[in-house]
Amino acid sequence: MKEEELSFMGTDPGAVKYGNFINYYSFHSAKQRIENLHPNMFPSLSPNEPLLCLDIGCNTGELTQELYLYLKTIYTNKIHMLAIDIDHNLIQRAHETNINTNISFAALDVMNETKYEIIKKFLTHHKRKLFDIIFCFSVTMWIHLNNGDEGLKKFLGILKECSRSIIIEPQPWSCYRNAQRRIKKSGGNFPLYEKLKIRSNVELTIEQILTEKSYKKIYESTNSSWNRKIKSFQIDS
Repeated sequence: MKEEELSFMGTDPGAVKYGNFINYYSFHSAKQRIENLHPNMFPSLSPNEPLLCLDIGCNTGELTQELYLYLKTIYTNKIHMLAIDIDHNLIQRAHETNINTNISFAALDVMNETKYEIIKKFLTHHKRKLFDIIFCFSVTMWIHLNNGDEGLKKFLGILKECSRSIIIEPQPWSCYRNAQRRIKKSGGNFPLYEKLKIRSNVELTIEQILTEKSYKKIYESTNSSWNRKIKSFQIDS
C-alpha cells in the first residue's frame, strides 16, 4: 500500500480511504464508546486462564486502553491485548502514549495474509490458537468499501477463525453514503462503492454471516448517540 493512500484527501481530514482519522477520539471519545458495553457481552473464563484480546482498527489506542480498564472490572484474569491498525503513523502515536505493558500495538493490514505473522506470533507466545475476544469497532464499512462484498465476507470469516467471541460495531448503510459523498467532494472515490450488492441490509447480512454454523449472537446493545449498535457473538459450544 502506498503512503499517500493513507493520507486524507484535499483539505478535509475526514476524507480518508481506510477510516484512519487523525483525530478520531476528539469526536467519538473512547470513554463514551465504553458506555454501550455490558458484562453479558463477554465470555466466561476459567479464573487461572489469561484473557487474550485482539482489537482491530485501534487508531491511536485510546479505546484499546479503555477496553482494558473495562475488562478489569469484569475479569480477575490477567489480560493481554494486541491492537492493530492499518496506519503506521497512528500506531506510532499509540506506542508513544502506551504505558501498559499488557497492551501491544502493531501496524497491520488485516486483509493482507502475508502480515498475519504478527498475530500468529502473539498467539504462539501465549500458547494459544485462538483469541478469547476480538473487538471490531466501526471497521466493517472500511473493509467493505475497499474490498467489496467478497472481501467483507472474507474478513468476517477471519474473525470467526481467530476467536472464541467477537464484539463488533458495524456501520449502517447511511455511513457508507456519507463516506462516499465526503471523499468525492475532496476529489477521491471508492471504486467498489457502486458494485456493492450488500447495501441497506448490511448490518443484517453481517449478523447472518457471523451466525452461520458455529457462532450465535448473545447480546445486542441499544443504539448509541451516533446510531451504532454493538453486538456480541460467541462460539456455540
